Amino acid sequence: MPSFEYWVKDKAGKDLKGVQEAQDTQDLVRQMKAQDYLIIRVEQTKKGSSGQSSRKGAGPKIRIGKSGGVKLDDLVIFSRQMATLVAAGIPLVQALDILGDQMDKEKFRQILRRMHSDVQTGKSFSEAMQMHAKVFSALFIHMVRAGEMSGKLQEILDRVAQYFEKSSALQKKVKAAVTYPTAVSIMAFGITFFMLAFVIPKFASIFDGLGAKLPMPTQVLINVSNYLAVNWWWILAVLGGGVFLFRKFIASPLGRLPWDSFTLRMPVFGPIILKVAVSKFARTLSTLLRSGVSILAALEIVSKTSGNARIEKVITDLMGSVKRGESIAGPLEKSGIFPTMVVRMIAIGEETGELEEMLTKIADFYDSQVDTAVSGLTSLIEPLIIGFLGIVIGGIVIALFLPILTLTQAIKA
Repeated sequence: MPSFEYWVKDKAGKDLKGVQEAQDTQDLVRQMKAQDYLIIRVEQTKKGSSGQSSRKGAGPKIRIGKSGGVKLDDLVIFSRQMATLVAAGIPLVQALDILGDQMDKEKFRQILRRMHSDVQTGKSFSEAMQMHAKVFSALFIHMVRAGEMSGKLQEILDRVAQYFEKSSALQKKVKAAVTYPTAVSIMAFGITFFMLAFVIPKFASIFDGLGAKLPMPTQVLINVSNYLAVNWWWILAVLGGGVFLFRKFIASPLGRLPWDSFTLRMPVFGPIILKVAVSKFARTLSTLLRSGVSILAALEIVSKTSGNARIEKVITDLMGSVKRGESIAGPLEKSGIFPTMVVRMIAIGEETGELEEMLTKIADFYDSQVDTAVSGLTSLIEPLIIGFLGIVIGGIVIALFLPILTLTQAIKA
């Protein structure tokens, strides 16, 4: 009988993880639901000799974007089309059948067909989604479940689509801001390295044939070039290994928190990262609360979708404060991370009973701030990169032509 690794929450909201044998995924889900567990994720796994899971890693990570081979844009289209079909009065089973036939992506099509079969056999929509927790995030599932309980599924699906659309737009803005300077920097490094390691040594042999004393800039350039020409392979290996080890370190529990804390304070990029984090926090929490998800369950999901270990820790501490009956604004202010304006708007929202509305306004404001910051960053980085390239390439060209100019002047003299 196959074994499955599972992540669930009990009635008290405590995270539980374990390995259990079952006929299949559906059988395990039935066993978990019989114990009143909320299923976060289920994965089939192999057993080692000890009977423990051979899969490595920490607890569950709740996804909002690309997951399980299905892109965020696919989820936007799915939720928007499903909302339209439900609003038109088409039964859920038929709606899933229609979308399954129309879906372009083969993997997503198969998932929708399995969901159609599950709903047809009596499962709820959220239960069918739960069977594919790698594709549908806990945020999505919680919202749909709240929509089913309140009888507002169409409204909730519209809200999910709006949330994913905003998240997708924000991701694309940040990606666009980072892609250009990164690509140009890599290209500049590659061109410079290639010239130093393979082109300049050819000039060095020409200069040796002239027999003249080389100017100091040219001699330094040739010395660097000779070193790279001999040792380029291990230099690249050291650089590649360094990047690999650094990425492993910042992905580990030991390195993630200090690195994520640093990224919020780093020059130039830090303010943008913070604005993105605040927008994501506010929009996710607002969307969940509007959908009828409890504040503690909403904060749990928000912490897992924050994408930043420092923000996640603040929200985890905030959950403890909320359990003690404290406000949301107080712990956020004590964290020293969230801007004063955000804290004050949340405090006003709590006092007036319009927290969801205030969170939406915060998210919209910081989305526009990210727009402005990204445009400003691009405008700032472009001339800096061009200037840097000009200095590096220009310096190499000048160093190469100095001996020729010196020799020409000597001949004229």
